[in-house]
Amino acid sequence: MGVPIVFLGPRPVLVFAAETLTAQRLADLLALGGDPVLVITARRAATLKARAYDGDLARVMLPDDTTPRWVQSVADPADDLRSPMKGPLICARGGDATPHRAALSLIKSARLLPAALVLDLNDAIGFAEQHGLTTLDLTTALPVLAARSPLKPIVHARLPIEVSDAGRLHIFRPDDGGEEHYAIEIGRPDRSKPVLTRLHSACFTGDILGSLKCDCGPQLRAALAQMGTEGHGVLLYLNQEGRGIGLANKMRAYSLQDQGFDTVEANHRLGFEDDERDFRLGSDILKSMGFSSVRLLTNNPRKVEMMAASGIEVAERVALKVGGNRHNHDYLATKAAKSGHML
Repeated sequence: MGVPIVFLGPRPVLVFAAETLTAQRLADLLALGGDPVLVITARRAATLKARAYDGDLARVMLPDDTTPRWVQSVADPADDLRSPMKGPLICARGGDATPHRAALSLIKSARLLPAALVLDLNDAIGFAEQHGLTTLDLTTALPVLAARSPLKPIVHARLPIEVSDAGRLHIFRPDDGGEEHYAIEIGRPDRSKPVLTRLHSACFTGDILGSLKCDCGPQLRAALAQMGTEGHGVLLYLNQEGRGIGLANKMRAYSLQDQGFDTVEANHRLGFEDDERDFRLGSDILKSMGFSSVRLLTNNPRKVEMMAASGIEVAERVALKVGGNRHNHDYLATKAAKSGHML
């Protein structure tokens, strides 16, 4: 919504999301005095040649003539090629950057561009009460932000599907109110043996629209078809669109790819890592369903490593090489070269 929030703790601050900044909100912020900073990730800072003194982030000082357009041009790479010179950008160093780091985490969870305007406050509680703002005590909130929310099984029911009459859909919901995740169970897999499993991240463009820019749709259908042929299996459908950055940011990455950047470079220019997904969700669901060993349908070594680290034995990696075409040739090559996919 763009409404600022107040972080309480050893260094109380006021936080605005850069993406939803308006001229009035910026004017209100600047009228408070002090030295507000624009916080960006180290990935975005590298693109802008800004110094990330805090390691994983940079606190960019605002120029005297700051405008919403300037803030959003630093946060959003859409115009980087047309207007590459944003600086020189002067970055703050020293002091506790914990609230700035927490601001980026919260903004990422809202699927906004990872950039925040942050201002130190003196009477933070009084300021929040005066303006009716939400407060968050970072001392107690940080452990919660760092942990993944427990998933609860909500309901499951029979669902005959094209590849198998013996289909069953399980719905899992996290305690923190985040996205639900799903498990499609084919047949009645023996819980004492490795189950044919696919961890599939939601891809609206590929799964629903049949996009040729990725191989997600063909992988989804091929995995289900193989489970149907073998008579059993579990496909975990995890709502982590765009490698965990959300559909809007994924479309921003596609726009950057149209400018000539590959998929990893596009994510970095937006301020994200190569992959923001948490595959541990898959192991949580499998354990909840009574499975401890899998035959994993994947080309991604990270998924194999995550499963083993999360207590799920990977008895076999089953290759899933489908969906290549002239539109995604470079995309697949980048996955192999930069993300280690075994294609």
